[in-house]
Amino acid sequence: MKLSPAPFPIAAVMIHVADSAEGLNWYARAFPDAVRRTFPDSPFEYLDCGGVMLELVPADAKVQSGAAGSVVYWRVEDFAAALAHLQSLGAELYRGPMQIEGGQRMGQVRDPWGNCIGLRGPLTEEPC
Repeated sequence: MKLSPAPFPIAAVMIHVADSAEGLNWYARAFPDAVRRTFPDSPFEYLDCGGVMLELVPADAKVQSGAAGSVVYWRVEDFAAALAHLQSLGAELYRGPMQIEGGQRMGQVRDPWGNCIGLRGPLTEEPC
């Protein structure tokens, strides 16, 4: 498989939730720098996170919401601040945090639908 030479090889992350509009609103608060966009000639709205599309779609019998496989890790400038922000929106700590190479931290939280969000970045302040 040859990846596209675009700046980011990941085109989109599809996140399955019970209610797409509610999910879009929650993720817009979770990723405040994301830009809401729609596809041309379509009412489908998604979040543009620095060139990666976050697509909030209904969970169904084939793909349910929850922690069941791959996890996307987001690079953050301040691990403790990013973790606190997501927890303030109702995300629950799921794994970690743990120290990894280069003074970095990584961990996972679960959104209100049980999906995992990975965080990876420096710890600039000690967690409470």
